[in-house]
Amino acid sequence: MTDKPTRTNALALPSVLAFSRKLEVSDALMASGLWTDIDKIEKWQSIELHEKRNRATHSQYGAKDEDKPKPNLSWGDVATLPHGADTLRIKFTLKILGSLEKPTACNSPVFEAKIIQIVESYRNEHQFKELAIRYANNIANGRFLWRNRVGAESISIQVKHREQSWQFNAYDYKLDQFTSPDDDDHSFAQLVSVIQKGLQGDGFEYLEITAFSKLEFGQPVFPSQEMVLNPPKGEKSKFLFQLSSCAAMHSEKIGNALRTIDTWYAEDDKARAIAIEPYGSVTSRGEAHRISKNDFYTLLQKWLKDEVISAIQQHYVIATLIRGGVFGGNE
Repeated sequence: MTDKPTRTNALALPSVLAFSRKLEVSDALMASGLWTDIDKIEKWQSIELHEKRNRATHSQYGAKDEDKPKPNLSWGDVATLPHGADTLRIKFTLKILGSLEKPTACNSPVFEAKIIQIVESYRNEHQFKELAIRYANNIANGRFLWRNRVGAESISIQVKHREQSWQFNAYDYKLDQFTSPDDDDHSFAQLVSVIQKGLQGDGFEYLEITAFSKLEFGQPVFPSQEMVLNPPKGEKSKFLFQLSSCAAMHSEKIGNALRTIDTWYAEDDKARAIAIEPYGSVTSRGEAHRISKNDFYTLLQKWLKDEVISAIQQHYVIATLIRGGVFGGNE
């Protein structure tokens, strides 16, 4: 007769564990027009990609001496505003899903029961409010514009939810300081409430989000770039993302911006926000801010074993479950 598993073993990460993401984002389409025509839908035109072939120089570190005087031929996609348009429009949709406590896959009933318990406990104590505030900030501040936000004279964010609609000046909301709704900002408070409701419930809430970034006439805009591995030498090497001949941004890039809410990885109250990731990874900087003791797996297992973790680390663990992913105990 085999021994019954200990409580500790029963709550070890199961070999099969996955959660579906709860912020489901569409790809974003890009269009051009005039800032004065924001409310005139018929005036906006899809932005098309075009190619450029340039005769550049070899400037990379380690260039061979024999290549340094030679031209470096560049061939790739670019996107710009027409010379008759001063504003970029980016439009996407967001679905906020509930039922967070239910894994997509889990081969340990004991572990699943405990996950359900801690999520329900978090829901009762915090109602997802802190997370909803941070997600709402990243909508209102236009973080999802990425490089299309830099150097913009004005940025207006329009959000539609059923019969409601709200408008935000992106510069009223900081990138690394997350504003709580107050009595003077009813629109922001209502947006927070909708996101909360989506995360707390069993169904979903749906938002249509449109950003207008005034960049000035003929200025470059920045769709997502496609990953191309080992392009043939002398061939086109830069491919930008497009949908039906319209420049676009990947849903993954938009989603990454929305979940850039983790300032809890450091004790510094002025820490730069990073995207919610199990190890706090920021690949563009070669950094991982949660590699021991404060990573997702360590904190989750402590919480499952009824060890005390702070409220801010509870926010982080729950936000990682909202992010979704495959978290099983196998390597």
